[in-house]
Amino acid sequence: MDYVIRGVRAEEWVKARELRLAALRDPAAPIAFLETYEQAVERPDGFWQERTARAAEGIAGRQFIAEGPDGQWAGTVSVLVERPAGDVRFGEVAKVDQTHLVGVFVRPEARGAGVAEALFEAALEWSWSLAGPPVERVRLYVHEHNERAAAFYRRVGFVPSGDSVPVPGDSSARELELEVLR
Repeated sequence: MDYVIRGVRAEEWVKARELRLAALRDPAAPIAFLETYEQAVERPDGFWQERTARAAEGIAGRQFIAEGPDGQWAGTVSVLVERPAGDVRFGEVAKVDQTHLVGVFVRPEARGAGVAEALFEAALEWSWSLAGPPVERVRLYVHEHNERAAAFYRRVGFVPSGDSVPVPGDSSARELELEVLR
């Protein structure tokens, strides 16, 4: 694999924005993301600058990217830290110290080259390195009809937790929670 996996830097907000917009134009976007391209493209530069700066800090979360030899970003995954005393995410406060993987995307031309696996390896390694207190599990949600993503998540070690939540804006569909325990 000719990609470097690393954390995003605050000054890279333009590239972070471009990759997010590319993800939201992907054919799987309607069942992979809660945000639409139309919503994201309207956000001001300040939103992207702040979002990227927070992801670079590595305190409440971290964004990892796969960078090719030409400097092009091929993929990303973001990790959100969730603590029992923290913010509500996806409908409820965390029951244990955990991280939550979101924003998973690999450009079509980089799929099958090990990029997603390397991004997940970095996200899990970062999650397990957290202290004060240590993380007990890593979770993510996948739309019940996103079979390609669900198969990948299972292949890299995630298993169903038994929990699910309604898809925001479509209570007839479910987001299934998958997890990896420490």
